[in-house]
Amino acid sequence: MRQKSVREEGARQRTPHASDHGWDDGLHEGEERPGEPPDGNGTPPQGPGRHRHRRGGGGGRPPRRKRRVLRWSATVLAVLILGTAGAGYLYYQYLSNSLETDDLNLGEHRAPEPTPNAAGQTPLNILLIGSDARDSKANQKLGGAKNTFGGPPLADVQMLLHLSADRTNMSVVSMPRDTLLQVPKCTDPDDGKVYPETGPRYMTNESLNRGGPGCTVATWEKLTNIHIDHFMMVDFSGVVSMADAIGGVPVCVDKNIHSRTREGKGSGLKLKKGTTEIKGEQALQWLRTRYGFEGGTDISRAKAQHMYMNALVRKLRENTGLTSPNQLRKLAEKAVSALTVDDDLGSPKKLYDLGNELKKVSPGRTTMTTMPFEYYGERVIPKPGDAEQLFRLVRDDIPLDGKGKKKPAKEKLSDDPAAADDKIAIQVQNGTRSDTLAPAGGRASTVAQLLVGKGFAKAAPDTTTSLAEEQTLIRYPSAELEGDAQRVAKSLGLPLSSVKKSTDVSGVTLVVGADWREGDVPPKPKKKDDKTPDSADALSGSDKSACMKVDPDYTW
Repeated sequence: MRQKSVREEGARQRTPHASDHGWDDGLHEGEERPGEPPDGNGTPPQGPGRHRHRRGGGGGRPPRRKRRVLRWSATVLAVLILGTAGAGYLYYQYLSNSLETDDLNLGEHRAPEPTPNAAGQTPLNILLIGSDARDSKANQKLGGAKNTFGGPPLADVQMLLHLSADRTNMSVVSMPRDTLLQVPKCTDPDDGKVYPETGPRYMTNESLNRGGPGCTVATWEKLTNIHIDHFMMVDFSGVVSMADAIGGVPVCVDKNIHSRTREGKGSGLKLKKGTTEIKGEQALQWLRTRYGFEGGTDISRAKAQHMYMNALVRKLRENTGLTSPNQLRKLAEKAVSALTVDDDLGSPKKLYDLGNELKKVSPGRTTMTTMPFEYYGERVIPKPGDAEQLFRLVRDDIPLDGKGKKKPAKEKLSDDPAAADDKIAIQVQNGTRSDTLAPAGGRASTVAQLLVGKGFAKAAPDTTTSLAEEQTLIRYPSAELEGDAQRVAKSLGLPLSSVKKSTDVSGVTLVVGADWREGDVPPKPKKKDDKTPDSADALSGSDKSACMKVDPDYTW
């Protein structure tokens, strides 16, 4: 029987240039409040909007009042522990009642599920979320910034972990905390409160307090059109205790570093030049450090987090520092008791199976990347072209390390026969807008008339919508309309790969893309460039030579 936690309310107080006492250093200079910049048009945060469930217990445990903070590093550590030889049964024995769960997606849009490969396998996408909230004395001590105690958390760390369908490679895409996006409409599952869709320049890290982590998942799906299967979260104290349990993680700096300014800002990290095994609070300082690394930005911090994660995974796979069943038991306890996951992942067997899946990938086939971005004042926005290229590679299950080529899926005709052409209702939308060009006028009406001329008497333009699609595609909402959608594609000479299932439409919908701005015949699809953009700053999980560059002003 599940038990809901008592909800917490309260406005989050933040001050400009808050010291680096949490996962982040606080606001940037000139920032008026978290969320939309002064010229934006987003919706102010309205409180945390979280609900929680605890697995097992049958009512033997009181609902928790506290809100757990989240962290990707401990999350991945916890899952990999479950897949480490000898650790799986420990989870069942000691921790079956410890899992907490929350809703997966609070939005109205769901990205289409990926098409299985020839072997019937599908990729797995997990969103890892890290928050700066401080909700207990232990976490408060580690997180600092007492004025934020009890306030709604911000999703200051967001990473999408993609495990390939054949389980040969893994990709991670992180999003800078200062990214401005459009956050979709989300509905709080506890009280039904609706948070309306924001404007296009809203701080992505505030998605967490618009109903819960399910709104952060909805934001990622809207941006990337990647189907997310699960999310995972873990708290501050989990990072410290688990780093201690494995005996430390090796990291490298190219100079002595002390992350502390004259004003007292900084994480306090103090290391000598070279490689150091860090653990406990020192590991937490590394993950939080912005002041001290070259550039002094959130991008630098993300790079340091990538290095830490790669080193952590390598050490777990080597099982160094884990020499006894007692050590494994303690590590498993600390890891899993700190976890919060989506409802579908909230069982011992599913977590254990997930750990086994993740450990199939070697560090050499693990690639860490950052979403390509460009600056928008002091914030960042997805870089046109490059960001979508990276998302497409993940969406199409193409390895980011460039090794191995994905075999093109064989086009499969629908089992559902198509209706007669004159009985198929088709809505035509203009998706010719691009980053550099305005929509081609009248394309929806022109193509609708073209379809009518081909015998599709029920084709009609949708003049209320202007979209931006790189290539022409056909969407359908459910299996019984797949055959109709494929029939429309065939009549236009479009490949079946252009037919996509989508919950965003209510019937067969042809979106005329930027590739078909004129003429009566859609162009043949161009051969796609499957290279990972240089701006994604890819880092291999097997790279042991990676070393953070230190700002000369922070050496000692």
